[in-house]
Amino acid sequence: MANNLHIVTSDGASSEAQGTVEAKAKEGITAEPRPEAQQDQEGGNAAAKRSKTPRRLMYGVGAIAIIAAVGYYGHDYWQNGRFEVSTDDAYVQADNSSIAPKISGYLAEVLVKDNETVKAGQPLARIDDRDFRAALDQARADVAAALATIEAEQASLDIQQSTIAAARATLDVDKANETFAEQNNKRYASLASNGYAAVQTAQQAASQIAAAQASIVRDTATLEGAVKQVALLKAQIAQATAALQKSQAVQHQAELNLSYTTIKAPVDGTVGNRTLRIGQYVQAGTQLMSLVPTNQAYVVANYKETQLTNVHAGQPVDIDVDMFPGKVFHGHVDSLAPASGQEFALLPPDNATGNFTKVVQRIPVRIALDPQTTNSGELRPGMSVEPSINTKADAARRN
Repeated sequence: MANNLHIVTSDGASSEAQGTVEAKAKEGITAEPRPEAQQDQEGGNAAAKRSKTPRRLMYGVGAIAIIAAVGYYGHDYWQNGRFEVSTDDAYVQADNSSIAPKISGYLAEVLVKDNETVKAGQPLARIDDRDFRAALDQARADVAAALATIEAEQASLDIQQSTIAAARATLDVDKANETFAEQNNKRYASLASNGYAAVQTAQQAASQIAAAQASIVRDTATLEGAVKQVALLKAQIAQATAALQKSQAVQHQAELNLSYTTIKAPVDGTVGNRTLRIGQYVQAGTQLMSLVPTNQAYVVANYKETQLTNVHAGQPVDIDVDMFPGKVFHGHVDSLAPASGQEFALLPPDNATGNFTKVVQRIPVRIALDPQTTNSGELRPGMSVEPSINTKADAARRN
C-alpha cells in the first residue's frame, strides 16, 4: 500500500496527480491536506508582505533625504556658492632675499643653521678680516699724512704772508730813500752851482737817487714774487686737501669692507638653501643662502579672465591649503596684475601670423594674508593652495 501522496498546491495541478487521488478514493483511501503545509504557505505569504513594507519605507526615506540634500546644496549654491570665485592654480609666495657677500675672502665663521629663524641685523657668517684691518690701518695712516701735509702748507702760507709784509716794508724804505736822495740832490746841485759844494758831492747825491730807484725796482720784484708764492701755496693746500679727501674716501671704503666681513640678515626670516662652509673661499656676489620672510608671505592665484568680472581689491578670501586639510586661512584681494601671464613670458605668442586658437588667459591676483595667518608662520612659499574670493557683497550692492 502506497504511503506517498503527491499533492500539488499550485493552480495548474497535473492531471496525473488528480488521477491518483481519484484512484485511491475508490479504494477507500481518503487523502486529506496536512494542516502544517497550509500554515507554512500562509506564513510565507505574510512574511513576504512584511519584507516589502520596510523596503518601501527605506526607499521613501532615501528619496526624501536626496531631495532634502539637493534642496540644501542648491539653496547654499544660490545664496553663497555662485558668488565664490575659486581656483587651484595658486601658490604661496614671499619676497625671498639672496644672501651674498660684498667682498671676497675665506669664511671664518658660520653662525646659523639650516631652517633657523633670524632677526634683521643678526650676524649670519664672518669672513677672515685680517687683510681688511691692515688695509684700514694703511688708509688711516694716509689720512694722517694728508692732514700733516695740509698743516705744513698752511704754515708755509702764513710765513709767506710775513714775507710779503717784510717786502712791502722794505719797498717803503726804498721809496723813502729815493725821496731823501732827490732832496739831497737838489741841495747839493744848488750848492755846487754857487761854488759852495764840490761837484763830486753833487754827483754822489745824484747817484744815490739812482741807487734808491734800483732798490725800489728790486724790492718791488721781490714783493711780486712773494705775492705769487701765496697763490702757489694756496694751490698746494688745495691739492693737499684733495689728497686728504681721497685718503678719507679710501679709509671709509676700508671701514666698509671691514664691516662687510660680517654678513648680516637684511630682514626677519628663516634660513634656507644654505651652501656656505667654514674655510670656503667666497667671491663677492656669490649666493651663500636664502632668507625667506615667512611672516610676509602672500598668495598669487592665476584666475581665468572670465572669473574676474566682479573681483577687485579688498574683497575677502578664504584659503584652503593642501598641507592643512580642513583648516581655512583668511586674507583679502590685494591687487590684480597689470597684464596676463603670457605678456611677461620670455617668448610671448604672436597671434598675427598662422592659425589662431582662442585660449582663455589667466590673470595673476595677489592675495594678502591676514596678520593672524602671517604671524603663525604656517604658510611657506611654494605651498599649493585653493583661494575662494567672496563677491557676494558687491553683487548685492549692484542689485
